[in-house]
Amino acid sequence: MSIANEIIAPGDFIRRKMEEQDWTQSDLAFALGTSTAAVNQILSNKRAISAGMASALAVVLELDAKEIAKVQAEWDIETAGAPDPSITSRSKILRQYPLREMMKRGWIDTKYREGTLEEQVCRFFNVSSLDEVPHLAHAARKSRYDRVPPAQLAWLFRVEAIALEMVTPRYNVEKLKAAVDEFAKLKTKTDGVRHVPRVLEEAGVRFVVVEGLPKAEIDGACFWLDNASPVIGMAMRYDRIDNFWFVLRHECAHVLHGHGKNEAIVDCDVQGQPSRNVEEEIANREAADFCVPVDRMNNFYLRKKPYFAEKEVEAFARIVGTHPGLVVGQLQHKMGRYDFLRKHLVKVRDTLSSSMMMDGWGNLVPTER
Repeated sequence: MSIANEIIAPGDFIRRKMEEQDWTQSDLAFALGTSTAAVNQILSNKRAISAGMASALAVVLELDAKEIAKVQAEWDIETAGAPDPSITSRSKILRQYPLREMMKRGWIDTKYREGTLEEQVCRFFNVSSLDEVPHLAHAARKSRYDRVPPAQLAWLFRVEAIALEMVTPRYNVEKLKAAVDEFAKLKTKTDGVRHVPRVLEEAGVRFVVVEGLPKAEIDGACFWLDNASPVIGMAMRYDRIDNFWFVLRHECAHVLHGHGKNEAIVDCDVQGQPSRNVEEEIANREAADFCVPVDRMNNFYLRKKPYFAEKEVEAFARIVGTHPGLVVGQLQHKMGRYDFLRKHLVKVRDTLSSSMMMDGWGNLVPTER
């Protein structure tokens, strides 16, 4: 309890009240029905005053039990000392980043890697101190990542760490254009996705797949390690053939147009949200036209609406040279019926994993950082 801005020890507080009644330790012990030794321990602050003892002392000294308990609580806090600095660091990180999930996935591994948790977090974000980690710095300090939410940023840094380990030829824009042409043929087949890593590597594009973090809602990203090293990251948030090809072509558009060189582009819900800027409008338009030519899709939709027979959908997919799942995906979006012909929205993640290492889903890509 604070008396004249003074934190008083519980034993001293009780002693003062005893003196006001001219009581000795023996008197107090007698009134409490306990030993003098027990009273001495309280008065010398060697024994904390429990809730039961506070109630008993309140009766014999004519005090408020809550007042005695408050004296003990304030003294406990005053004498507890500063908490372990690691508690401050952990809570500071956890307030911004999904730290436990990052540790669960092995991105930060205090068990097998050298260094404290704080040092490993700094290594993950490639900085020298926690104050330099984006979103952990003082509010007045700005960084290039201020517009990227923490969970998305952690995912982005993981993609970068893996991309830095990859060895690819120098980026060639003409080869990427040729790669997109090859993708147009591959998208007709259910297992066409397994060739994507090889085709992008030959064009000098680092292709990284990292499972998205909870609530991050990431589809993909585009950024450059330098002017000759573009990176395409994908989260495979929806394991569906239509989403895979749309997001991939969306990110390829960013690379082909040189987007993301000054600041990483993180794309979330690319098929469900309207374009946010010119760059996104370009990428969305090219991705949609790649999956199913927009004019032909609109014409088919208007001609057949409101009845879309499965055989007609399959025939239309063959005519435009695409997988039926890509047509179904477009129709579901237009109709707002996400149960329509779902069997055609085949899963592709396992097929893709047969031709590349993917980070997440129980797997960890080893990195130096």
